[in-house]
Amino acid sequence: MIEELADLWLARCESELRERRGAERQREAGAGPKHDLVFTDRLLVTLVHLRTGLPHAALAELYGVARSTISRAIGEIRPLLAVRGFAVPDDSGVRLRTLADVFAYAEAAGIRLRIDGAETQVRRPKAGKPGRRAFVSGKKKQNTIKTTTISDGQGRLLWSGADRPGRIHDQTAMRTEGIAEQFRLHPKVTAEVDEGYRGRCHVVGCVTV
Repeated sequence: MIEELADLWLARCESELRERRGAERQREAGAGPKHDLVFTDRLLVTLVHLRTGLPHAALAELYGVARSTISRAIGEIRPLLAVRGFAVPDDSGVRLRTLADVFAYAEAAGIRLRIDGAETQVRRPKAGKPGRRAFVSGKKKQNTIKTTTISDGQGRLLWSGADRPGRIHDQTAMRTEGIAEQFRLHPKVTAEVDEGYRGRCHVVGCVTV
């Protein structure tokens, strides 16, 4: 995985640097300030966060860096993992890259999905920034970002959605990310959800647990 994603990450970093400079590189590659976390560590903290839900602040303590460094690293790596796709349990030759892939797999394999919204505390947006209050979670009473995740019956991750401000309700995220539409297209697929999704269960075939 490291070899597969490292070149993509380096290419994205170089593209961002070129955009900020407005010109081509003047020095040799590798010159200038070094990253606080090398690519391997960035990948590891992202995988640990996705697997365990460990907060960015806790990961920052473990690595001895600022929380913003962890948040930036996870923000860089997650899109690369999404493009790579999620491995199908017991069949490493198949990868799920989109919501449609996940629901088609669940329908074919007869798997009940688990849908949940994970919240991660983030720094409070700067004063005067548009939409600042949208990050205040009504549940946690903190500034957070919310990520919708889908796993199988054993808790193995099959899909991780886009980050959204913490104030967004789980039901809204389900609708805007296209999950509700996938239930309509795949009526045989069912899913377990928590109380945050109450009210949509009779529409999308979910079971509140």
